[in-house]
Formats: sequence, C-alpha cells, structure tokens
Amino acid sequence: MRAFSQLLDDLVYTRSRNTKLQLIGDYLRETPDPDRGYGLAALTGTLDIPHVKPAAVRGLVEERIDPVLFYMSRDYVGDTAETVALLWPKRTGEPAEIDDATIRISDAIERLRLASKADAPQVLAAMLDHLDASGRYAMLKLALGELRVGINARLAKQGLANAFGLDVDAVEEVWHGLRPPFAELFDWAEGRAQQPTVHDVPVFRPFMLAHPLEETKVSLDDYAAEWKWDGIRVQLVHAGGQTRLYSRTGDDISGSFPDIADAFQTPGVLDGELLVRGSDQGVADVHGGAAASFNALQQRLGRKNVSQKMLGAYPAFVRLYDVLFDRDEDLRELRWEQRRRRLEAFASALDLERFDVSQLIDAGSFEELENLRANARDTSIEGIMLKRRDSPYVAGRRTGLWYKWKRDPLVADCVLMYAQRGSGKRSSYYSDYTFGCWTEGDELLPVGKAYFGFTDDELKWIDRWVRGHTVERFGPVREVEKSLVLEVAFDSIHLSTRHKSGLAMRFPRISRIRTDKPAHEADRIATLKSMVT
Repeated sequence: MRAFSQLLDDLVYTRSRNTKLQLIGDYLRETPDPDRGYGLAALTGTLDIPHVKPAAVRGLVEERIDPVLFYMSRDYVGDTAETVALLWPKRTGEPAEIDDATIRISDAIERLRLASKADAPQVLAAMLDHLDASGRYAMLKLALGELRVGINARLAKQGLANAFGLDVDAVEEVWHGLRPPFAELFDWAEGRAQQPTVHDVPVFRPFMLAHPLEETKVSLDDYAAEWKWDGIRVQLVHAGGQTRLYSRTGDDISGSFPDIADAFQTPGVLDGELLVRGSDQGVADVHGGAAASFNALQQRLGRKNVSQKMLGAYPAFVRLYDVLFDRDEDLRELRWEQRRRRLEAFASALDLERFDVSQLIDAGSFEELENLRANARDTSIEGIMLKRRDSPYVAGRRTGLWYKWKRDPLVADCVLMYAQRGSGKRSSYYSDYTFGCWTEGDELLPVGKAYFGFTDDELKWIDRWVRGHTVERFGPVREVEKSLVLEVAFDSIHLSTRHKSGLAMRFPRISRIRTDKPAHEADRIATLKSMVT
C-alpha cells in the first residue's frame, strides 16, 4: 500500500507529463503481482468494488466525525478521500497503526470484494482504523475509484508501454479483453508470453483523430470533405456473437443504447457519430438525414436503464464515418477511398433506421468549402472534416492525414452570478462559474456554467474578485454581486425545459473577462434565443 500511496502523492504534485510516465513505469516494474495489476486498474478507472460507494463512505464519516466539521473541511480541501484520511479518528484502545507498507493492495481489495453490501462499509472502516493518514488516503482512492491525480487512462497505458517497451496502440488493441489484475498483460510485457489474443471478443480499437485546421489550406484533389456531426463519436464492434458500443474514451455504453446494440449483428468494427433521429424533434432533413441537437442525445447519455418511452421519444442512430474490420478482415491499412467504398457496401445491408453513411460534401474549391462552413449553423452540424484520400486508419493524431474544421463559436456577454470551489488542484480556488443573461423584465437568469477557458492568472484574478464581492454563501458556493461581465464562447445553444431560462449551451467556456463592460449592457435572453438552431 505504501508504494501506491507514494505514487499517488508524486502524481498529484508533478506537472511534467514525462515525469508522470516515468513514475507510473517505475511503479509497474517494481511492484509485485497482483498488486501492480490492481494499481494499474485504479489508474485506468477499471477497478470496481461494487459495495463501496461515496454514500457508504459518507455514512461512515457521519458515525466517526462531526458532520459539520467534515463537510466544512471537504469544501475547503476539495477531495473526499484526502479529507477523510486526515480527519479519521483513532479508536480508543486500538492497537498501534500498522505500517501500510505491510498491507497488500490485493488483500485489501479481495476483502472488500468478498464482503456483502451490508458488511463492506465496516470492513473498510476496520482497515482505515489500522492505517496511517497516507495509507487511509490510498485505501479510499482505491475503494472509491476517484483518483483525480492528474492522469487519464491513456497516460497510464502509455506509462505501462514505455516501461516495458510495448507499443501503446498494441496495448489498446487487447485492453478491453483483459480484466484486473492483468496477469496476461504483464506476462506479455515481461516476455513470458505472446500478446494476448482477442479473437472473437468485441474489444475496443483506438480511434483515428484529427488535427484542428487553423491556417492550413488543403487541396480538394487530395482531401475529401464531409460534415462533422455534433453527437458523440462511437465505435461499433460485433464479434463472438456479442455487440459492444464504445465511446471515444473506450467506455462501454451499450447499456444506454440497447436499440443500437441489438440492431448491429454483422461481424465487424465501424466508426461513426451517435445521434438522435431528428424527424421526431421537428428537425429539417439536411445534409443526408435529419439529426437532432446534442441536447436531445443528452437525454439518453449515462442512463443505465432506458425505458420504452425514452427509446421512442429519442430514437438513436449512428451516422457512419469509417470501417476498421469487415468480418475478420482488418481494413485499417487500406486507403481512405478504399475503406469508404467498403463502408458503403457494408452499410447497405444494415438497418437504415439505425445506420446511415455520413454524406460527402461536393465543393469545387476550398473557398466554396469555406462558405459552406461559415453558414453551417444547422442543428447537429459542428463543422467539416477533411480526410486525406490515401490515408490509412491509424490510432491517434497523425499530422497531415485528417483535419477537423469546426465552425466559429458563438459568443455572448454574460454576468457572473455564482462561483463554486473546484476540486483537486483547484480546491483552493473559486473556479466553477454560473453566469446569466437578462430577461426583458431585467431579471438575471442562469444560462450556463463553465470551468475552463481562462488562464491561471485569470483564474487567480476571478478568485480574488469573487472573495471580494460575495453577497451570500451556500457551503462551497458563493453568490456574488451581479457586476462582472464574462464573454462566454459556446458551440451551439438549444431550447431546454430543464432550465428556467429555457436554454442550454453546448461546450460553454470563458473566453474573456469584460471589465470594460457594465453589467446592464450584457446580453439578453432574447438575443441567445435568436442563436438557437
């Protein structure tokens, strides 16, 4: 446990990506099995301890610690595990703390997994009673699965690949066919076995990504153009009689979209955009088929159980971009033009209500394409993709192969209304901002929330402003004077019955602090409604 605890501390206080990779690699090389496998599972978010959830930990806390003291401390620290680890009281008469270097991660996880739902919280509490603050922190991070140490799953896999001389894309190829503590993975990494096989297993393959098109102009003789749709990128996999639907990060979202999974029963791997059919949402049939706004898709994202009513109200479909496998044939080395023909043939046999192929854009020149992009404010259009006609399908971003050319963001001047403390490294700053616009009756209504887009210096400036202009406090949230104007950029805006303003922004971010503009000159709700597509 001590080695894992030290790794978490080092990752939190390290900014350098290369240093983080080195730390992860050192841990994986030096830690014995199966502990390192469980540590890797925690770093990649694949460790699941079903009976230990945040609510159970809060219950333990309220038994042992004054709840008012805990929640005040949690608001300041910004991390539940760290707060509990520091405040956890030692029981009178308990033996001296056990050195957490002698407690193995694998033993702790096994005890928690074998415990019933009723017993698991007390099993956790007993271990916390015998650990020091550092060990308690690591134990809680493992149990809750909320590391927040400045890394993502891809970085952890890259650390593994670097440590053992593997290709990270080869790791990704087999990752979803393996389970913690990854004995087969480490046997392969250390040369005791061949790369694990994933034949007849519906595993995730890394996506091909695009670079933003900035000042570059490309020849349409060399590049094909197609619309960039505003849903979520997904990968459809059918193998061994099973279908999986994966998000871009490799999360299995099949359960949220059983209608899609059930409709895809042909062996193969397809790349596309998950959307909601727009004909039922009153959306015009443009650019190859009606697709509703992201707001409609959001009604279904993250749902573990989808009712028949929800399936009927928000029918999902996939607009297909590419084909990686046709049955057992790997097509990724083929040119894009060849894969496009194979995709069209593959899609012709699929359910047309659930799958269609993204339409190519017929433009005679780059200038004509610029005009099309500038006017692309149709629902669910995010911009244009440019794909080199001879490009293979390769994982990650490769310069010169694919470009994404998003439409320019919309902007509005909004008034800061509330500020909330961040978490992790931002736990000492008010970094999450709710902002609003004026009604015709001069009432300020919230229209969005953003927590990025600003520099570190701007964050410090806004934090000082919030502290000096607070009018009311609600735990970690402060209501502020309605006098600071923020220029907010957003990709699109949609009507929403879930918000009092009747609006929902897509990807809002702070683009500028408008100290030059008085609050009463900020934009009005009517202005934002005119931007709705």
